[in-house]
Amino acid sequence: MSNRLRVLVADDHRVMLDTLVRLLSRDFEVVAAVTDGESAVEKAAELKPDLLVLDIAMPRLNGIAAARAVMDAGSTARIVFVTNMRDREFVDGSLALGSVGFVVKDRLIADLLAAAHQVLSGKAFVSPSLGR
Repeated sequence: MSNRLRVLVADDHRVMLDTLVRLLSRDFEVVAAVTDGESAVEKAAELKPDLLVLDIAMPRLNGIAAARAVMDAGSTARIVFVTNMRDREFVDGSLALGSVGFVVKDRLIADLLAAAHQVLSGKAFVSPSLGR
């Protein structure tokens, strides 16, 4: 059994999902990769991952609603949102959920692992291209 931290990944675009899994597998054990928010909530309850990496715009339940559902169920998993959205008000609203990460998809390679490690240490992370 691996002692690496466990990650659940959700994105409705297969190529992006595969990219997220490939990047995260460098440092983490990816325990599930799903394509919608409801599946993310179900798998999170079953597998109890340490980290959720969620696309915000997904079918059957968006990433923010999925994150809230997982947290309401008592999970202590940290959360990194990945998205193409760049609206600062939206980012700030997402950060209100706690120590979360917010990574824009065109910065995945540069920011994803840093965001994951930072939120796992209890700090928020926002892709630098969004400014603060």
